[in-house]
Amino acid sequence: MDNNAATGGKCPVMHGGATSTGMSNMEWWPTALNLDILHQHDMKTNPMGEGFSYREEVKKLDVAALKKDMHALMTDSQDWWPADWGHYGGLMIRMAWHSAGTYRVADGRGGGGKGNQRFAPINSWPDNVSLDKARRLLWPIKKKYGNKVSWADLIILAGTVAYESMGLPSFGFSFGREDIWHPQKDTYWGAEKEWLAPSDERYGDVDKPETMENPLAAVQMGLIYVNPEGVNGQPDPLKTAEQVRMTFARMAMDDEETAALTAGGHTVGKCHGNGDAEALGPEPEAADVEEQGFGWKNPNGSGKGRDTVTSGIEGAWTTYPTKFDMGYFDLLFGYEWELKKSPAGANQWEPVDIREEDKPVDVEDMTTRLNPIMTDADMAMKMDPKYRAICEKFMADPAYFRDTFARAWFKLTHRDLGPKSRYIGPEVPAEDLIWQDPVPAGNRDYDVAAVKAKIADSGLSIGEMVSTAWDSARTFRGSDMRGGANGARIRLAPQKDWAGNEPERLARVLAIYEKIAADTGASVADVIVLAGNLGVEQAAKAAGVNVNVPFAPGRGDASDEMTDAASFEPLEPLADGFRNWQKKDYVVKPEEMLLDRAQLMGLTAPEMTALVGGMRVLGTNHGDSQHGVFTDRVGVLSNDFFVNLTDMAYTWKPTGNNLYEIRDRKAGTVKWTASRVDLVFGSNSILRAYAEVYAQDDSKEKFVQDFVAAWTKVMNADRFDLV
Repeated sequence: MDNNAATGGKCPVMHGGATSTGMSNMEWWPTALNLDILHQHDMKTNPMGEGFSYREEVKKLDVAALKKDMHALMTDSQDWWPADWGHYGGLMIRMAWHSAGTYRVADGRGGGGKGNQRFAPINSWPDNVSLDKARRLLWPIKKKYGNKVSWADLIILAGTVAYESMGLPSFGFSFGREDIWHPQKDTYWGAEKEWLAPSDERYGDVDKPETMENPLAAVQMGLIYVNPEGVNGQPDPLKTAEQVRMTFARMAMDDEETAALTAGGHTVGKCHGNGDAEALGPEPEAADVEEQGFGWKNPNGSGKGRDTVTSGIEGAWTTYPTKFDMGYFDLLFGYEWELKKSPAGANQWEPVDIREEDKPVDVEDMTTRLNPIMTDADMAMKMDPKYRAICEKFMADPAYFRDTFARAWFKLTHRDLGPKSRYIGPEVPAEDLIWQDPVPAGNRDYDVAAVKAKIADSGLSIGEMVSTAWDSARTFRGSDMRGGANGARIRLAPQKDWAGNEPERLARVLAIYEKIAADTGASVADVIVLAGNLGVEQAAKAAGVNVNVPFAPGRGDASDEMTDAASFEPLEPLADGFRNWQKKDYVVKPEEMLLDRAQLMGLTAPEMTALVGGMRVLGTNHGDSQHGVFTDRVGVLSNDFFVNLTDMAYTWKPTGNNLYEIRDRKAGTVKWTASRVDLVFGSNSILRAYAEVYAQDDSKEKFVQDFVAAWTKVMNADRFDLV
């Protein structure tokens, strides 16, 4: 039978992967609350199955054999993609750098910790041209070692091994990065609709780098850091210096680390722009099937080697681009530089009257020497007074430069791996680093029951106990494994003074906890969590459900000396829908801020729903606000929030910005008040489905059990010793 006849002339499959019209729900209703970021816990995308543990599998890896193979790869050129000067070091470093360099400190998202570079949009960013080849060069090694090494670990290790092979001893390396299996939907890369759109779109004022939209760090869509040609492609090293400073600061680097990374990164390898960049084929995600995952097909000459086109800038930075030496400083500060155009038409700086012997040789013809180049960011290292002073310090002490760079590279590639307790492998450095947020081991050998008894006799309310534990634990970010209750940093600056933590109430509660800790041998961190658990147990009992909230002792108490206070500032919650609070009004809707917080904490949508409903009836609202407290039994872990939210005996009326009245439908009297965060659980179709489950008459005990499970998950999120 003719297919067209059988289907009435219609194509037999759906297009667009969403509806028969190709429109997704979010395209039909763009202002609807998008819960996708909370739906990433589904195992259906993971081919390994629930029983697989990469962190256990990698411990079986023969690290010495793997590194031997990777060292061999660096100089084992393949015809289909030849190595510059016979060494893949520069390419592998760029791959690792561009994987790790997407990290931003504001929300901890990005970075190399999940192998995200394999998927869109990052695999197809303009700044990542040719990195598809770098990953494919690693495939034989990944194939050989299989599940004992993740792509995430392999990509970062390739950069570290590349530096080793070019003469830089490694500061260390840790395995333990677990691969994801689909693109992340939780990372906001910017609102631009086109690659490399002018950076003005993400700044309040492009001349004031601090006005860049949070949480972004890169200056343009599709770049890792800054535009190498200058701000919006216009060379101006001093202006570029300020963008570099802000961008690297948002990636957790100070001025010295930034200068070291710039110099050390450009000490090896080269830029590629020997051809027409406009002639390149589509990026990997847009290329057709015969390209087999490759993108940017290059018709310029051979399309590879000396004809490669990536950034559009053409040339090496140093005389010997396969050696880690001081050549970057020798050329940058040893010559005057002038603006030129690359063969691809890009702005680049080239030296004036350079000696022939200082020129690097061509990547294919060792008898031909070519001019070195510098980007606008390189010139910033020379022309900006602060960066210049740092570079002069490096030039005066090469050993100090090598050590500073090695440490900065280690930080760059491990910043999102979390605390040192998560590190795996024989090359983990012994030194504790302040940016790893060290926490001393806690005492496990004390009488937990005695501590609970003292807490119970303290006179603290359920709301006070639960709120303090929540505020301590809610800082956890699954994005970079920072924050959480372990360490009890809620006692220290800056957390003790955060508005969201109600400093006056917090100080009063902590004074009681610190005395209990001193009397019992428990850490303050353990007392905080145990008190929250006790409050939940008491509230559940009042609801007629006896539960024992799981508790594992062993948290430690960090000190001020162990805490880089400035690095904790970005962890401050600006809103907490679980406690029905936000610091001020924002362009982003309160319910969207709730989703962002829930996702960072690793919660699913049902877990978020249970926690919000429970926190409301426990009396934990910030400042004792009554918004969303849909119960006459505050302190009882009931399902009243959901029962009354879904009761059609009431009507809902807006009365102000983010404020609503809930009135008795017949009498017209005000029964409760609410925020958008409260009402979204009745208005959003998905969240209402969850709310209806908990509102059912047969769900009282289920709600308590689900709340306890989600609560325990939050309290233990940073207990990596329990995994």
